[in-house]
Amino acid sequence: MTTLNQTTGPTATRILGVGSHQPERIVTNDELSLHMDTTDQWIRERVGIAERRFSAPDEKLVDMAVIAGSKALADSGLSPSDVDTVILANCTMPHPIPNGAAQVADRIGVKAAGAFDLNAACAGFCYSLGTASDLVRAGSAKRVLVIGAEKLTDWVDPTDRSNAIIFADGAGAAVVGPSDTPGIGPVVWGSAGDLVDTIGMNPNPAGGNKVLYQEGQSVFRWATTKIAPIALRALEAAGITPAEVDVLIPHQANLRIVESIAKKLRANGAREDMVVADDIVYSGNTSSASIPMAMDHMRAAGRIKPGDVALLVGFGAGLSYAGQVVICP
Repeated sequence: MTTLNQTTGPTATRILGVGSHQPERIVTNDELSLHMDTTDQWIRERVGIAERRFSAPDEKLVDMAVIAGSKALADSGLSPSDVDTVILANCTMPHPIPNGAAQVADRIGVKAAGAFDLNAACAGFCYSLGTASDLVRAGSAKRVLVIGAEKLTDWVDPTDRSNAIIFADGAGAAVVGPSDTPGIGPVVWGSAGDLVDTIGMNPNPAGGNKVLYQEGQSVFRWATTKIAPIALRALEAAGITPAEVDVLIPHQANLRIVESIAKKLRANGAREDMVVADDIVYSGNTSSASIPMAMDHMRAAGRIKPGDVALLVGFGAGLSYAGQVVICP
């Protein structure tokens, strides 16, 4: 019988570096109120957002991914030649083929890379991080550049008050590589396909890109009841207790959802001084970019430090979810 060779890799992985990018244009709630029936107070009370970033018409998703990915490489002290795989988490590429990851790899200088896009919507970064860690541990990749990038403004009706106030553009990235000690815990992921119609995209009658829609109340109820238990499962998979978590970085969907998750974790033993990401206040909802972007911003602000234990949990269209525990770089 023919025997095939199998690859093997290191037993542990970690995040080696992170980076992010946001467009220059800041859009305040007051600016939005000039174009739709809303106010700064109304938006802050419902979703907790004060401002968000919108990209320029000629700024592409791939452009933002390249900048964030390059920053993550620099932060990790690596050159493009040290990376052999690129994963681009996104749900807003303007076309399904060709994928964005190959373009990003080429522009960054990661030559002949394994490159693919991963679409798990707002859970995409956690899905990609888990995939990257497993690729390295299996010996299929040496180091993986994981990027979450979105240009959601191409897909949102600017007159739709329920969505135009929430979604924004940006990119965040992390480099995953081997480690002497475990720095990325097992990923806990899953889906609720019976709720597939609660978030999606419909054809735009006027032509151009599709229009994003969501049943906001249904998504809110699902997220505030289902995500905290998933986060607890991620802690169990990593073999740690809620009290050991220094930082909680959930997908920045809605500040009220973030606060609900934190409250439920504290009710299960998480510390009162656990730092909770609130990047949505000034970045809006950037889907797959929100978790790595928040991590980068929090580190720059001194809110997290190397060695902190961080609980990540993403959730969104599909409905899909994923979470894992990481050691901050």
